[in-house]
Amino acid sequence: MAFVVTDNCIQCKYTDCVAVCPADAFHEGPNFMVINPIECIDCGLCVFECDAAAIFQEDELDEDQKIFIELNAELSQSWPNQTEVKPAMDDADKWNGVPNKLNMLEK
Repeated sequence: MAFVVTDNCIQCKYTDCVAVCPADAFHEGPNFMVINPIECIDCGLCVFECDAAAIFQEDELDEDQKIFIELNAELSQSWPNQTEVKPAMDDADKWNGVPNKLNMLEK
């Protein structure tokens, strides 16, 4: 089972999680980070580094967040790998904790 980046990362994109990933499994899009499920080694280190509390084990997702399993797998194939910490999005703190942001996801 891989870890999955979920809804709360959208519009935030904190990247502290990438610094601790020994598998370099994170990929970056315009306003969202994803984890490649094939590259993820299921260590869980990223969970504690995520300032948005947006990373979960795929079998622990709520029903409304399960779509992110597919999105992480799909988008990680086309988005570039991200291995360095970068500043969060300008309005990250404003969007952190706002629910139901899927319609804001930029592919």
